[in-house]
Amino acid sequence: MAGASLYVRKMTADAEREHPPVGRFMNVDGVRLHYIERGKGDPLVLLHGNGSLIQDFMVSGIVNRLAKDHRVIVFDRPGFGYSSRPRRLWTPRAYARFFAEALRLLNVKNATVLGHSWGTLIALAMALETPALVRGLVLLSGYYYPTARADVVLFSPPAIPGIGDLMRHTVSPIVTQLILPKLLRKIFAPAPIPQRFDELFPKALILRPLHLRAASEDTALMIPAAMELQRYYPEITVPTVILAGGDDEIIDTHRQSERLQNDLPNSVFMALPGLGHMIHHMNPDAVIQAVDGVAARARTRPNAAVSRRLHEVRAV
Repeated sequence: MAGASLYVRKMTADAEREHPPVGRFMNVDGVRLHYIERGKGDPLVLLHGNGSLIQDFMVSGIVNRLAKDHRVIVFDRPGFGYSSRPRRLWTPRAYARFFAEALRLLNVKNATVLGHSWGTLIALAMALETPALVRGLVLLSGYYYPTARADVVLFSPPAIPGIGDLMRHTVSPIVTQLILPKLLRKIFAPAPIPQRFDELFPKALILRPLHLRAASEDTALMIPAAMELQRYYPEITVPTVILAGGDDEIIDTHRQSERLQNDLPNSVFMALPGLGHMIHHMNPDAVIQAVDGVAARARTRPNAAVSRRLHEVRAV
């Protein structure tokens, strides 16, 4: 165990030396929050999924493309990447209030919010907690309704105080390093992992103990979070586009994204055939058109031009 601890400490130091912070820092409610900001225009907030970080969106190419027309703000969620994570209960609503304060400090009063995977729960919670702040939603590959999931049992133990802390600083990073290639293949399946992602995504950063704690805590809260939020979805009336891979092997598109459209009164759902969980990498055009469609609907609705844009997304 002592040897494993020393090895994990070296892994962490090497990872941070090889992949230093890419953005700026701000202090929000006791969190040292790492974020990037690109472009000018209507604010657009990007919230990554569980176990991920800012570079996921950057490597996909959507940040630079969206920054041509939007003020794009991407956060490392607390505990992920280079953001700190105090010990507290990080529910979607807690995240929502936290990011509302961060956006207030950035002088953002009205924004489109894009969430991927676990980040969709936060995006929905933001629309509920701070409706005046959220002008529209783009939800990618989300988990919205409670279902039995094996990954909750497998990946939650490092979140347990005490034994989980010991695991995170010894065996968990080593085990995760061994299984990571298989996990990445599954989240991209049925498509192959893009070469750009394989070469540029900082895999070593997601093996650090704090990152693993954050991912484990979010995994443990996933089912109860969806259970708590689902009854409030009909209250969300902002323009929303729900996108999901038609062949997602991580989250059942029919039981989650397609079902959500029935609960959100102002939503459009599109399944992208042949794609898995990482649709922002495999079809960035559809994601960008969805953002533009939501932004247009938020400005002027109803609008025939907006309907045409959404039909274009369906055709991608």
